[in-house]
Amino acid sequence: MENRMNALTWGLLVLLGLIWGGSFFFARIAVHDVPPFTLVFLRLILAAVALHLYIAGRYGIYGLLRSHWRSFLLLGLINNAIPHAMIFLGETEIGAGLASVLNATTPIWTVIVAHYATQDEKPGRAKILGCLVGLVGTVVLVGPGAMDAAGAPLWALLLPIVAAISYGFAGVYSKRFKAIPAPVTAAGQLTGSSLLMLPVSMLVDRPWTLAMPPASTILAIVALALLSTAFAYILYFRIMTLAGATNTSLVTLLVPPSAILLGFVFLGERLGPMQIAGMLLIGLGLVILDGRIFARRKTEVATKTS
Repeated sequence: MENRMNALTWGLLVLLGLIWGGSFFFARIAVHDVPPFTLVFLRLILAAVALHLYIAGRYGIYGLLRSHWRSFLLLGLINNAIPHAMIFLGETEIGAGLASVLNATTPIWTVIVAHYATQDEKPGRAKILGCLVGLVGTVVLVGPGAMDAAGAPLWALLLPIVAAISYGFAGVYSKRFKAIPAPVTAAGQLTGSSLLMLPVSMLVDRPWTLAMPPASTILAIVALALLSTAFAYILYFRIMTLAGATNTSLVTLLVPPSAILLGFVFLGERLGPMQIAGMLLIGLGLVILDGRIFARRKTEVATKTS
């Protein structure tokens, strides 16, 4: 039996898509002055500290962290450390548009993993069709220029796909945290992933040798950590509890149009026919995934023929 989306979960999903779409602004600024592994570490550790301060010992967090530390460490690895590092590394060679398209394959990988690993999220034809239509919409949205991979090394093209696969496994694995409050799950995974990324940052980037970044970069990192990570993951795990792994993964289809709309509203960037067509296709894919319109039509047809 598939989890159904309602008005609340759709609203939370759209909000999360807007927040993660906005993360492209912050990452675009920060990556010029801070190398990828260190940027990932700073994003995660600042978000983890912020959540620990916000929780302030509530929800029985310390007991939960002690009893589930292995699970939080694994979740942090596959939901934070691996995908964030893969995407940031890939973007050193390919554009954000192409990376977002490759990352938008997350719902497809989640459907595949959920099909084999769960009993309650077996995807129907509508879910598979909706994922494919949404992915086509993402390709149209970012435009043919962003899809030009000429000269890009193969590893850079594969890294965002590795990130998407990792997100797919993380979405299904996150189901075991449904009984834990969303802020605790978010804090636990971010704490675990911060511990994992610390030695990587130290060994690869040697951050103590880097120049102090400008104020704009520092502000971008803080916004990336507090808004696009700490607050975003509270939303993410709340949606996961309400709607399941496959539905939550749909947020990756909303991130590219959110980023483009924010650029149009706040940066005066151009919004052309291709972008509008891509957004409409993504919207159609989400309507198909929701399933209620088609279910209602099927019921009406059945009523008329009976």
